[in-house]
Formats: sequence, C-alpha cells, structure tokens
Amino acid sequence: MHSTLESAIKEWHASVNEGSLARSAKAVGDPIVVLGPKGAGSITPDQFAEWVQRSQIKLTPRSWHPVGEHLMVVEEDATWPESASPTRVATVFRVAGGKVTAALRLPDLKSALELASICREMDATA
Repeated sequence: MHSTLESAIKEWHASVNEGSLARSAKAVGDPIVVLGPKGAGSITPDQFAEWVQRSQIKLTPRSWHPVGEHLMVVEEDATWPESASPTRVATVFRVAGGKVTAALRLPDLKSALELASICREMDATA
C-alpha cells in the first residue's frame, strides 16, 4: 500500500470517528467530493466537518483495496447512534497532497470497486 495514501485515509477515519470539527476539516482537501445516500457534490472542509458532527457516524475499516496511486477502496462497518448493528459499506477514497479529496460511499464493495475502476480509467485518459 502506498504510505501517503494509506496515512491520509487512516487520518480521515480517525478524524471522523473522533467527531472533531477541527481535525475533520484538516483531514480533507478543499473542496472534498462526497457521495452518499443523501447525494453527491463538492463541499468545503468546514461543511465536511459539520456533517461528521451532525451524522455522528463511526466507520471501522475492514479491508483495504488499492486501485491506483491516488485511489483506494475501503470496506467498512458503519454505525450511527441509533444503529442496532453495523452496516457494511465501502468507500472510494482519492488522496492528493496528503489529504482525502474524495470520499464516495457506496452500499457494497463490488459497487465501490467498479466505480474506482472507472475513476482510474478516467484519470489515465485525461
């Protein structure tokens, strides 16, 4: 695994799981592209930190799947305060400059790996 890629994603998980506004904002690029059940788009680090605090999500990495120099898919167990049990999800991460610049959460590993493959091909043909 590429150490900068892995380090940035580990810091992203730590900041999200801690729920810290300042740490979450520092862990991401400006802007960060997000995808989740409520939509997709580019948001600021402050908006990302507000989401972390509002959602109170916790994400426990379960498996790591490098897709390219700047892309990684991480399968995770997600929990929220009202969760009876964890929900398995997968996130496509893009890292640049030591920060997460995209976090695209999908419902399963297969979907995330497919999206990551498309992203890698788009980047390679730019």
